[in-house]
Amino acid sequence: MSSPSTRATARERAVVRWERLSAWPFLVLSAVFIVVYSIRCLDPHAVDDFPEVFWWLLVVIWAIFIVDYVARLALSTHRWTFVRRNIPDLLSALIPVFRPFRALVELRRIEFFRGHTGSAVRARLIVYALAFVVLWVYTIAITVVWAERGAPGATIVSLGDALYWAVVTIATVGYGDMVPVTTFGRVLAVMLMLSGIVIVGVTTATIVSYLGDAVRLRRGSDDETARRHSASESEHYKAERNGDQR
Repeated sequence: MSSPSTRATARERAVVRWERLSAWPFLVLSAVFIVVYSIRCLDPHAVDDFPEVFWWLLVVIWAIFIVDYVARLALSTHRWTFVRRNIPDLLSALIPVFRPFRALVELRRIEFFRGHTGSAVRARLIVYALAFVVLWVYTIAITVVWAERGAPGATIVSLGDALYWAVVTIATVGYGDMVPVTTFGRVLAVMLMLSGIVIVGVTTATIVSYLGDAVRLRRGSDDETARRHSASESEHYKAERNGDQR
C-alpha cells in the first residue's frame, strides 16, 4: 500500500505531465477564443444575430478552462499555493474579459520559457510584458467598443477609436478627447490606468536588474584580468630573481 507522500508525489507529477501535454492545445483554444470574442464585441449585428455555433464555441472553451483549473486544483497537494500561483487561470475561468490571457499562461508551460538563469528570467519577463501589453490593450479596447455601443453620447464606437483611447490611457496621458460614458467602460479605464503604472514599475525594475548584472559581470571580468596580470608579473619577477641568483 502506497504511503501518503508517495500518492502526493504521484499527483504532483500528474499535474506537471498534464500541463506539459496541454500547453499547445490550450494555447490554440485561447487563440480561438480571442478571435470569436473579437467578433462578438466588434460586429454591430452580433447582439441580435450572433451565430449559435460561436456561442457554443465560447461556452465549450469556457467549460474546458473551468474543468482544467478545478482538476489541477484537486490534484494539487498545496491548494492555497496553487491558487496564489495561478491567479490568471482563476480569472480566465471566472471573468470573460480575462479569458484571452489564458494564452500567456500557456506560454509559461512551454519548455522554451522555463529557464531559471538570470538572462532567461529577464527574457521571459520581457516577452510576457510585451505580450501582456498588446493583448491587454486589445482586449480592453474591443470590450469598450462592446460596452459603449449604443450608449448616449458615446465617443468610442470603433476599433480604431478604442485602440487609440486604450493606448493613451495605459500610458497615463489621457487627452480627454475620447472617454467612456458607461459605468463598465469607466471601470475598464481605471483598470488600464492602474496597469500602466504597474507596467512602468516592472519595466524599471527589469532595466535596473539588467544594469546591475552587467556591472557585476564587468567588475568580475576586470577583477579576474587584474588577478591574472598580477600573477603574471609575480611569476616574471620570480623568474628574474632566479636568473640573477644563478
